[in-house]
Amino acid sequence: MRVIAGTLKGRHLDAPNWDGLRPTSDKLRGTLFNVLAPRIDGARVLDGFAGTGAIGIEALSRGAAHVTFVERDPRAIALIAANLRRCGVADRYAIIRARFAGTEQLAGSGSFDVIFLDPPYGAAELLAAIDAAEPLVQAHTLLIVEHAKRDDAPEKRGALVRTRLLTSGDSGLAFYSRGTTEET
Repeated sequence: MRVIAGTLKGRHLDAPNWDGLRPTSDKLRGTLFNVLAPRIDGARVLDGFAGTGAIGIEALSRGAAHVTFVERDPRAIALIAANLRRCGVADRYAIIRARFAGTEQLAGSGSFDVIFLDPPYGAAELLAAIDAAEPLVQAHTLLIVEHAKRDDAPEKRGALVRTRLLTSGDSGLAFYSRGTTEET
């Protein structure tokens, strides 16, 4: 894995050496950031189910003002911290060790411009992640959820409306906004 673009372009990121963590591929990350390009500079980003931290580090590389990483696995927390050190990132981030469950662990973090979630694949996990994120999605917030292509991302869930759906290989990216069908 490597950082694709920005000030950290080309920096290598360590991958997990254990089963159960599925890093977002470079190709899918590239697709994601091609879509997000106009929104990232100066953005506050939440990388939920952060795993290796690759999404958040890519956002920092491309000019995000701050990234909050949320991850429950202590091995992944150590991996995120190591990848940040490897890239020379010393500030503009916070790492929260917790199961992603929405707002309680993020109290006081302010609002987010972009929320990216990469929950374990499965229809139930996809819906639970969207439900947990809904309270964090403000009028200006874009929520993106990575999921298995075989799991249908709902067109509407609570106050959130899917505005775009991209697929690459076996993975999909579902984009949501609060109560609007405006394309992302």
